Amino acid sequence: MPPLSLHNTLSGQLEAFVPLNHTVRMYNCGPTVYERQTIGNLRGMLLADTLRRTLKAWGYPVKHVSNITDVGHLVSDADEGEDKIEKSAKAQGRSAQDIAREITGLYFADLDALGVSRKEILFPRATEYISEQIALVKTLEEKGYAYRTGDGVYFDTEKFPNYGKLARVNLAGEMAGARVEINKEKKNPHDFALWKFSKAGEQRQQEWESPWGTGFPGWHIECTAMIFKLLGKQIDIHIGGEDLAPIHHNNEIAQAEAVSGKQFVRYWMHNAFITIEGKKISKSLGNTVYLPQLADRGFESRALRYWYLSGHYRSPMNFTWDAIEGANTALLRLRRAYLEAPEGVAQKDFLDTFYAAIGNDLSTAQALALMWGQIKTLNKATLREADNILGLGLGERGPTAKLAVLPQTELPEEVRRLSHERDEARAAKDFAKADELRAAIERLGFRLEDSPAGPKISRK
Repeated sequence: MPPLSLHNTLSGQLEAFVPLNHTVRMYNCGPTVYERQTIGNLRGMLLADTLRRTLKAWGYPVKHVSNITDVGHLVSDADEGEDKIEKSAKAQGRSAQDIAREITGLYFADLDALGVSRKEILFPRATEYISEQIALVKTLEEKGYAYRTGDGVYFDTEKFPNYGKLARVNLAGEMAGARVEINKEKKNPHDFALWKFSKAGEQRQQEWESPWGTGFPGWHIECTAMIFKLLGKQIDIHIGGEDLAPIHHNNEIAQAEAVSGKQFVRYWMHNAFITIEGKKISKSLGNTVYLPQLADRGFESRALRYWYLSGHYRSPMNFTWDAIEGANTALLRLRRAYLEAPEGVAQKDFLDTFYAAIGNDLSTAQALALMWGQIKTLNKATLREADNILGLGLGERGPTAKLAVLPQTELPEEVRRLSHERDEARAAKDFAKADELRAAIERLGFRLEDSPAGPKISRK
């Protein structure tokens, strides 16, 4: 295999990937399960899935963990406001865990539809690791990195000289002051909650006893505690959205390295945001899009995966329905090309160039362009090997079976009749009528594509 290089947010440079040992330990920040994930939220998991597939193609065993946040994530994304899941539970008159279970189920359904292999990922829930989080806070307190205030236990960032190194945070406080009202009991604006106390009279559904009193863990501590428990105190790769780097991931680094005295993560990778029709995704704007809406419009779920692969993970992308329609068309063409490709032995010359593109910081857009440039010469074995990384479902029975061209004998009589009339219309150069007949065929649940050998008809 060619060299594998990844862009490391920590250094801001493209670096050759060298794992700590042969098994790659990888973590990506998963969802806070208070409401369904938008198509923008799903980009980080698609990056993680593509990277895991790549590492396996390079011969590395991978241990992949992705958390489920079901407690502690406050509405400010920092340390102020109400717990997002508690707030949702109150609004709906339901239990917090019932909402968490439902939203987790919807998230898993989205991952399945996108071709993410969940059997290769551990999905720990924050509420399952409360004792580990309490133990970690106790250790930080014993080492002098934590102090108590009226509303919780906080990490003292002044005690950690390298705080902010991931996103080069200015400790003067301008970032914290811009994001949240500064807690006057904090020693430093960037100090963050390790454990929050339940407020008097507050009706919380999720709270636990601790050495500091009844309360719940801070959002940042959960990831560090679960990584320590499931992957160890040093890991190879940590993935998340670009918004997590300045606060959440810097806080993870501070907690972990204050305890271990070792570098926490070797390679930090962050995906860029997407916009929808040129605007930031926002419920207030009413422009949220969820994966099932693609199916409502007749598109494949994996058309979203194809669309993401058509750009670089570190580049912003603008979602439009026209763009998804184009991605869906390209995906169906690619699957059809696979069905019509000959069998054979994997073609090394092509795969060498394909893997070189992937090895250059997961340049999936370049890899797809290479594939399309040689699509007429590639055989099934080659396409399957490339798709081990792309995950578009080539060779999978479900996604490709319905694209199989049906012989005339298997077509309904009405479809055969309409197809024959369309051939006559095209021969007479009556293309308007030919288009009407194509539409009639499609309304019956079939897809028609013209080729030099004649029309090819398959089920939609």
